[in-house]
This record gives sequence, C-alpha cells and structure tokens, in this order.
Amino acid sequence: MKHTISVLVRNSPGVLAKISGLFSRRGYNIESLAVGPTEVEGVSRMTIILEGNEQVLEQIKKQLNKLIDTIKVVDLDTNNSVSREMALIKVGVASTQQRSEVIQIVDVFRAKILDITDQVVTVEITGRHEKVDAMIELLSSFGIKEVARTGNVALSRGGKVVSLPKLAKQ
Repeated sequence: MKHTISVLVRNSPGVLAKISGLFSRRGYNIESLAVGPTEVEGVSRMTIILEGNEQVLEQIKKQLNKLIDTIKVVDLDTNNSVSREMALIKVGVASTQQRSEVIQIVDVFRAKILDITDQVVTVEITGRHEKVDAMIELLSSFGIKEVARTGNVALSRGGKVVSLPKLAKQ
C-alpha cells in the first residue's frame, strides 16, 4: 500500500541526506520525494511517497521523529489530502500532422506547451500522478525524448493545518 508522509524539518545542511539514509539503512525505498520551503522561514516540507504496510509506516514515522531536525511527521490520508505532480515532457515530432496531434493531446489534458521547434514539443503537465502517467503513455507513441518529474507534493484538505510548534531561534 502506498503512503504519503509530510515531514516538516529544519532547513539545514545534511537533513535530506539523514532522512534518505534512514530509509536506505532499513531497506525501505522512497518512491517519490519532493522538498521545498514552507511559509515559515527556516522550515522545509518533505513529501515522501513510500510503499509498505502499516507496520512499515509506523516504523518509518518513529525513526523520522527521532531525528533532531525533524519538527513534525504526518501521514496524509489520500481521501483527506490533495496532491499534485508536475512533469516536463519533450516529445519528438517529425511532421506538422504529429505536432497537431500532440497539441490536441495537450489540450485534452489541460497541459501547456512550453517550447516548440521543428523536431520537438516540450510540454508541462500538472496533476495527480495517474494523470501524468496517462499523458506520458499517450505521448510515447510519438517518441518521448526526455521526461523530468517533480514527485508529489501534498497538503491536507480543507481547514486542517499541520501546525508548527514554537521553534527556538537557530
């Protein structure tokens, strides 16, 4: 079963290495990892997607909470959270007909064309990972040259907010 974990951490050197090391030492795989600053200076949010049963999830949460730089760990329920992924896809087009077909697919998926040349069309898509996967599958018949994906970012739905405890000045 896939789990989405939101981890608030101090934004300091080595934190990402400590967290990824925690997973690798225990033989757990990180399926997706996205990190970025939050609304609070000095705090970053890591969105980690992992596969495992409830026992694996509890073990990971306990280990993450033991790390000094970890502020808060939250398991985001898929039904009570929103998540998005962004991908850039460079698609080969050999003809005007192919370019038109790619543009139609982009429109259907409500994606954007970022760059267009005689040989390639570069597309940006944002949505749930299933939507990104579906678009990549459709575009693969044209010849995908490159793909860059962000991994999921996620927040809880509605008014529920992961509040931060008072942080000591660093």
